[in-house]
Amino acid sequence: MVRKEPRVENVDEKDIQVKPPKEWAAGIPAVYHSLKPAIEHMGVKRALDATFKMNQKDGFDCPSCAWPDPSHRSKFEYCEEGVKAVTWEATPVVISSEFWAEHSISELLGRTEYWLGMQGRLTEPVYKPAGADHYHPVSWDEAFRIVADKLNSLDSPHEAAFYTSGRTSNEAAFLYQLLVRGFGTNNLPDCSNMCHESSGWGMGQTIGIGKATVTYDDFGKADLIILMGQNPGTNHPRMLTALEECKRNGGSIAAVNPLPEAGMRRYKNPQKVRGIAGKGTELADQFLQIRLGGDMALLQAISKRVFEAEERNPGSVLDHDFLEMHCEGLADLKDHLLQLDDATVVEATGLPIEQINELADRYLKADKVIITWAMGITQQKKGVATIKEIINLLLLRGNIGKPGAGASPIRGHSNVQGDRTMGIWEQMPPAFLDALGKEFNFDPPRDHGVDAVDTFYGMQEGRIKFFMALGGNLISAISDTQFAETAMQKTDMSVQISIKLNRSHLITGQEALILPTKGRTEQDIQESGPQFVSVEDTVCNVHASHGNLKPVSDNLLSEPAIVSRLGALVVGDKIDADWAGYEKNYDLIRDHIARVVEGCDNYNERVRHEGGFVLPNGPRDSRTFHTPTGKAVLTVNDLEVVERPEGTLILQSLRSHDQWNTTIYGHNDRYRGIRGGRHVLFMNPDDIMELGLQDGRYVDIHGVHHDDVERVLRKFRVVSYPTPRGCVAAYYPEANVLVPMDHVAEGSNTPVSKTVLVRVERNLDPEHEQVEDFKTRTPA
Repeated sequence: MVRKEPRVENVDEKDIQVKPPKEWAAGIPAVYHSLKPAIEHMGVKRALDATFKMNQKDGFDCPSCAWPDPSHRSKFEYCEEGVKAVTWEATPVVISSEFWAEHSISELLGRTEYWLGMQGRLTEPVYKPAGADHYHPVSWDEAFRIVADKLNSLDSPHEAAFYTSGRTSNEAAFLYQLLVRGFGTNNLPDCSNMCHESSGWGMGQTIGIGKATVTYDDFGKADLIILMGQNPGTNHPRMLTALEECKRNGGSIAAVNPLPEAGMRRYKNPQKVRGIAGKGTELADQFLQIRLGGDMALLQAISKRVFEAEERNPGSVLDHDFLEMHCEGLADLKDHLLQLDDATVVEATGLPIEQINELADRYLKADKVIITWAMGITQQKKGVATIKEIINLLLLRGNIGKPGAGASPIRGHSNVQGDRTMGIWEQMPPAFLDALGKEFNFDPPRDHGVDAVDTFYGMQEGRIKFFMALGGNLISAISDTQFAETAMQKTDMSVQISIKLNRSHLITGQEALILPTKGRTEQDIQESGPQFVSVEDTVCNVHASHGNLKPVSDNLLSEPAIVSRLGALVVGDKIDADWAGYEKNYDLIRDHIARVVEGCDNYNERVRHEGGFVLPNGPRDSRTFHTPTGKAVLTVNDLEVVERPEGTLILQSLRSHDQWNTTIYGHNDRYRGIRGGRHVLFMNPDDIMELGLQDGRYVDIHGVHHDDVERVLRKFRVVSYPTPRGCVAAYYPEANVLVPMDHVAEGSNTPVSKTVLVRVERNLDPEHEQVEDFKTRTPA
């Protein structure tokens, strides 16, 4: 495919525009802001071919979020974020061979993530020798030889770490973990380590499974849905349709979040007349603007009120039959929570006691309750304990294992849950390893490997010398940017299997390779014919994904093909694996999955059924719990209020509306009223006044931590915004520099990006003293 010139906006953040945040989401603007760039970047035919095959039964799975597909879907079962993701992936713009000679790595490091992504698709392997400042193209055979020689020269397999992005298919993920374990290590960090690892730990220890206990249809059946720490309008917009269905069926919604997001207020469904010509649907019946880190206190307060209501009306509040038959720990939890002091709760949450009581009343009146959450909960120091409190509250009234009720962690990347099911985890259970060893006639390593955070400590200390990533942009995604970059540069070699250029290609080991791969939108034809892959969504549904677009280059290999060829060179016949056969026919991979992965029996046949199949889930299906005692565990968790020393604020990082994880689609955040910039700090107007700052002026943001490392973001624009007092927000990944590598959630080791102590000071550069053309406005 002939390279077209990339369209790259020259964004000058001096021209940033700030307007009041929106009070509704989607509608005609969402259609316009998705299809306009798609047609501009891909052309009409390619854009429509992609859009109308996304999330369809004979099409491809959306490469952005993992929100499930309804059984009765329409041709328009896509959202703005999904179309942006497809536009970014399926662009016909490609990077030429000359690009690598024209641009040094040093020069590219001065470019933004947006500029890098806009250069187009990667189409040929490139190699950076030790000491060089340029990549240069190499053949596929040479690239594979370089990687295999380095791996086979290591003193120990544990000197290598193999990362996985949630965009990776089940087939590629299964092969990847087989390669890694066949090589001899469990060093399999993945993106779950940084997002929902806390969910896996909290749910696994209480109900025996770290996955949602609801189906898509349960959202429409719920009497009450409590959304916590999430922004569906931007991060998983198709969820708004399910929330609308709940409201239309008589249910209510309570939103718990530090910021009043448009998608939690009102939804204009562009597939409905009322969403186009009318006012849409009011979603949140109650909004609780919680202080950062206060969610655990709120949940404990609601559970306490459930116990108090039971004391007032014995036998009529708690689900005694369910608790007696299926749960343990009730008495200890009751004793603990009845001692909870409401003054402490008010301090921790920043909420009036009346709002807390109102939410408790809603919960007590509802027979079927879903609690759903995302990274606003998991990326707290007490994230695991907070999720255990979610489970406590649900269990008290039997809200697990019945229609319209349950726990619902909302996964981010489209197949992050499927990757974990396929074995992408540094500490897979013995049963999986036993089955894997039996299937391939070898003894898999048993020692736990390193997660994402420990990978960087291993690099820094010289224990990890080789790093490979199957997708993703880990350098930009991980916390403590300066520490992470220094650690990566200490490795001997880094290898990235990627679709487009990103910062992780520029912060490298001494040697580095980029291996280009096909996207999920593209046709995949191998020796045995057209291939498809499969994914698992956030409610455990496994389904096929068929790419339909012509690949942007004939030189691209699929992810399964890349992993298969590496497996043949690195592992070879050390295990009973048909590496060459896997590339030719993905059915062979799925046959192995069927025999190794629990719940995947007869995989090849079932995944070809319309809509795929749902994996078994004990709590959801039969109220069975795979815990040591076979019962769900009500847990006692000590409350810890996030302290804010005088002169400091609590920062959370978040995405803009024009990005997906570290991928930046543009410089606007339409729903929050930001246009033309990302270097902003959202602050409560009273905090701005108290600190002697001004809306629109430049400030420096200093991290406050126990070590002596200076972490600072300079020249960020203050934006007066309806945040809770003492709480501020900045965009991710820019704010990652403020999050120390050891600032992690207890138990899960997930970076804590939602409760970071900072100090905000005026930027003293005289050049920045006067700010022109900045429109201040009163927060909504």
